[in-house]
Amino acid sequence: MAEQKTYPMTEEGKAKLEAELEELRTTKRAEIIERIKIARSFGDLSENSEYEAAKDEQSFVEGRIKEIDHMLNHAVIIDNAHIAAGEVAVGKTVTFQEDDDEPETYQIVGAAEADPFAGKISNESPIAMGLIGHTVGEEVDIDTPGGAMTVKILEVK
Repeated sequence: MAEQKTYPMTEEGKAKLEAELEELRTTKRAEIIERIKIARSFGDLSENSEYEAAKDEQSFVEGRIKEIDHMLNHAVIIDNAHIAAGEVAVGKTVTFQEDDDEPETYQIVGAAEADPFAGKISNESPIAMGLIGHTVGEEVDIDTPGGAMTVKILEVK
């Protein structure tokens, strides 16, 4: 049997997913059920766009509930107590610089909480995979879909 995939995440990321799950199960489900009920009252369902839109949203929400539930059931909370202070690892924030470009700072998180626009990159991303295990001061070669890059690790928190 195949090994079950785990989802590394921070305590903050887990709490955020739990809050989203609660919102979907309570508020969002009730809103959609009410929209379906109202749309049904319009009569002929075969040409009822409100009904179709509500059913599509219901399908999306139920899928997202299953997805979040699965991730939370297989979550592994990140514990960096055994990782050296200057070593890049999941859950840590790393600042690096390529050549003379501006330094970039990202927190490396599990895929479930990744949000590059908020400065959180997935541990499965090429940049994170290239940085994990390296320490402050090291120059690291990273292969990305956009091409190879060499970065210097400036800080790890």
